[in-house]
Amino acid sequence: MSRIHEALKKAEQERASSPVAEIDSPAPPQPAVSVAPDRAPIATPGALRGPDSITSMSDYLRFEDLRARCAQPTWHLDPDRNVFFNSELSATAAEQLRTLRSRLYQLRNDLTLRSLLITSSVPGEGKTFVTSNLAQAIVRQPDRRVLIIDADLRCARLHSLLGAPARPGLTDYLSGEADEVSVIQRGPDSNLCFIPGGTEVANPSELLSNGRLKQLLDRMTPIFDWVIFDSPPCLPVADATILAGLCDGVLLVVRAATTPAAVAQRACQELKDSKLIGVVLNAVNQEHAYGSYYPQGYGYVYGQKEVAESRN
Repeated sequence: MSRIHEALKKAEQERASSPVAEIDSPAPPQPAVSVAPDRAPIATPGALRGPDSITSMSDYLRFEDLRARCAQPTWHLDPDRNVFFNSELSATAAEQLRTLRSRLYQLRNDLTLRSLLITSSVPGEGKTFVTSNLAQAIVRQPDRRVLIIDADLRCARLHSLLGAPARPGLTDYLSGEADEVSVIQRGPDSNLCFIPGGTEVANPSELLSNGRLKQLLDRMTPIFDWVIFDSPPCLPVADATILAGLCDGVLLVVRAATTPAAVAQRACQELKDSKLIGVVLNAVNQEHAYGSYYPQGYGYVYGQKEVAESRN
């Protein structure tokens, strides 16, 4: 027993004399240091970004950078369909387009309205004409920047009014074949930019809803005062409804003495949940209209209340 006792006592003495093991503890927090470059690099053509990308182009791209990097082809605007480049039409049509521009800015007092979709009930009502000339009316104001996008991927025609190249364009971006900068063109007015329809595709609805268009719109909206889409007619295909869900407001173009009332009402019903803000009456006959209107221009734009009443 004495040996056991001595052994236990010796072990206790050795344990007491050995250094106490230190318990690991978290390191004290260090002050956070934020290191940010003066400017993040600008995306270069070919550097494609998927729809799940976190960084937004608008976080680091200014309008001046975009304007300097995008394509600058020579446009040949069609004077018969661009009222600001035809002196015979400017006195009538241009003034009405300025009125439309003013009405839209009035709506901005009550609505968030930076992206605008222009559509119609059926083909041939003049939505592309209104899109092109409304954009030109806006950029004639000081420091106004407009991006127009041809989203009628089944029958892209906006480039023909502008006399601009048709590709690369929206379909090339949506399919991942081109980046944002390479599909944007800068017009003769440096504050007007344009994305054409691009290469013809067999699946436009799928491309419009794959997520990349929303990404593009999120990047471009902070850079421009207005982003205006020319879309397919809303009744024959679903593309306009997809696009309307991405935009702040929708304008419906109705052709005077041509569009049946029942068709226009169906279109309003189709767009009732898509922020329909007004109706543009196109091709008003001067002899029957109040005041002076361009025979192939637009008449009135009606606010939300009147549009709602017209659907009842």
